Amino acid sequence: MTSELPGRALLDQALIEEATKKSGLIWVKGAGAPAARGLWHVWHEGAVWLVGDGPGEQPLPDLADGGSAEVTVRSKDKGGRLVSFRAAVTEPAAGSAEWEAAVAELKGKRLNAPDGEQMPGRWARECRVLRLAPTGPVAPLPDGSLAEAPVPSPATTRQPIPAGLPRLLAKRRKK
Repeated sequence: MTSELPGRALLDQALIEEATKKSGLIWVKGAGAPAARGLWHVWHEGAVWLVGDGPGEQPLPDLADGGSAEVTVRSKDKGGRLVSFRAAVTEPAAGSAEWEAAVAELKGKRLNAPDGEQMPGRWARECRVLRLAPTGPVAPLPDGSLAEAPVPSPATTRQPIPAGLPRLLAKRRKK
């Protein structure tokens, strides 16, 4: 049985890496956080990299350097859960070789950046760049639904459209 463990660990690692590379969005839940948050990311050198908590960037969940997080990777086409795993959170120093390499990857994937080439400097001054390295095996998929009830809100759904509205719209199209 012990000979199967290293093989299983390699399969888990390959599953995590492949699923995370192909997914445009992951769900990250910090230790003690009430809910997971959807975040864009890049996979670089065996870990998930995130940037956020600055002006114009995504808000990150409460992730502490040296802490842990629960990461759930979804399918890009169907949106369903592919894999979940625990990760160790580290925040490398801005300007370090590891930070520079990760920021180069993140910069290539960042869409609609307001400052283009100045983005890495802004990230160093105002944002957090985090590395989430998988630890341990893949978490088993849940048996039941994880759907939650909607948050209470004063908003209401639309009422049925008035009976005469389709005729009114049809007249406008003819003109």
